[in-house]
Amino acid sequence: MKTFALLALTLPSALLLGGCARPAPNGKTLLAYVGAASKPPVEEAAKLYGGKTGVQVNLVFGGSGHVLAQMKLAKQGDLYLPGSSDYMEKAKRDGDVFADTETIIAYLVPAINVRKGNPHRIRTLRDLTRPGVKVALANPGSVCLGAYAVEIIEKSCTPEEKEALRRNLINYTESCEKTATAISLKMADAVIGWSVFEHWDPKRIDTVPLPKDQVPRIGYISVAVSRFTHDRDAAQAFINFLAGPEGRAVFARHHYFTTVEEAEHYIGGKKPVGGEYQVPQDWIRD
Repeated sequence: MKTFALLALTLPSALLLGGCARPAPNGKTLLAYVGAASKPPVEEAAKLYGGKTGVQVNLVFGGSGHVLAQMKLAKQGDLYLPGSSDYMEKAKRDGDVFADTETIIAYLVPAINVRKGNPHRIRTLRDLTRPGVKVALANPGSVCLGAYAVEIIEKSCTPEEKEALRRNLINYTESCEKTATAISLKMADAVIGWSVFEHWDPKRIDTVPLPKDQVPRIGYISVAVSRFTHDRDAAQAFINFLAGPEGRAVFARHHYFTTVEEAEHYIGGKKPVGGEYQVPQDWIRD
């Protein structure tokens, strides 16, 4: 199991999931490029939708920037579902999706994620600067979570704290899934992730909420029809399912915030919702 988990951390992000490649019973299939921030509920929702309609939804998971690039390179795909507004804004601006089809499904709040029991007693961002603390961040050049992490660090840390934190940085991960896995496999002591990560692996991950003044904005997960779709009506029907009572119930079961009010209650105050952040160039690696 340990070997398998390590392989899962290093495998390429472009993996087809959500069902085998065999034709669906009614012959209709959809291909969705999905940021890994929503992997657990989207997998369940796709399976539920297939069982109800006979439409097979194949899912490609990875960092939101990675899967957007894959969709554009392949010139195929029916839906784009990134992990935050940042990459959806880019997709709309570049004409990669039909902007009028964008629909918000759920909301995310950034937090510090640590090993179960918090053995290093990490309580604040400043604790991530202590010598010997191993920190992993999602790649801010291609993963929306990484951009949020950099935004938090840049706005909340002094120059000295920022440099100390960067000295503790052991890895850039390729997706939200691999960021959470870095904690599960004890490769890192802490990550700046999403509050929902503890529900992905409750036996191995705890969450340390950030004070509300360090949360720059509330993230959201939205979906839109890709301009490469072969069946816009079928793609829209799946969006309608995700945004409807059954789809939202799936996200709620996985402890995602389904309203802005839920996210604000968790934070303890109001925050901007969505938007974009330009990551400083010195955080970008080739």
